[in-house]
Amino acid sequence: MILPIVAYGTPVLKKQAKDLSSEYPELDKLIENMWETMYEANGVGLAAPQVGLGIRLFVVDASPFADDEELTEEEQKQLTGFKKVFINPQIEESGEEWAFSEGCLSIPDVREDVYRQEEVKINYFDENFEEHTETYTGLAARVVQHEYDHIEGVLFTDKLSPLKKRLIKGKLNNIAKGNIQVDYKMRFPLASKKRLI
Repeated sequence: MILPIVAYGTPVLKKQAKDLSSEYPELDKLIENMWETMYEANGVGLAAPQVGLGIRLFVVDASPFADDEELTEEEQKQLTGFKKVFINPQIEESGEEWAFSEGCLSIPDVREDVYRQEEVKINYFDENFEEHTETYTGLAARVVQHEYDHIEGVLFTDKLSPLKKRLIKGKLNNIAKGNIQVDYKMRFPLASKKRLI
C-alpha cells in the first residue's frame, strides 16, 4: 500500500524518533509499504517519520546511483545492490566534509548543496532483527546520513546557511500549505483541509 508522505512543516519531521522492538505490530507490512511508497515517489531512501511514524526505521535503495560513470569503481561496487532496512541505527561519522546536491521527498522541488562527512560507521538491526555494524563511504554514506537525520528530527534544510534558508523560505511555506504539484501521494500540515494528492 502506498502511504502518503508527510510534507515539510509536519511536526513528526522535527522530533527525535523512538526505538522499536521486534514486537512492533505488522512491521513486515510497514516495511513493505515503505518500499512501495519510496519507489512510487522515485526516491532512494525513506524514513518512518516521512510517513508520519516517530520510530527509528528507514529504508534505502541507493543502487540507481551505481550507474553514475563519474564514480570510482569501488564506489560503484558499494552502491550496486545497496538495498537495506535500518532499524534502531546508531552512527559515527568521520572524514572530510564534502558538498552534494540533495533533495527530499518531504520537501519536493527543493535541492541544495549539503555538506556531509565522507564516511559513516553504522550499527543497526535489519528487518529480521539481526544486528550489523558496517562502514560506508561516498554516496552510500551520504544517503545513510540523510535518512538517519530524519529519525533524529533533522531535515537537510536545517544544514543550510541562514542566507540559503531565507532564499527558500517562500518555497518551504508553499510546501507546508500544499501549494505545489507532486506526482506522489502527500499530506500537508497547513492545507485548508487534510487533502491527499
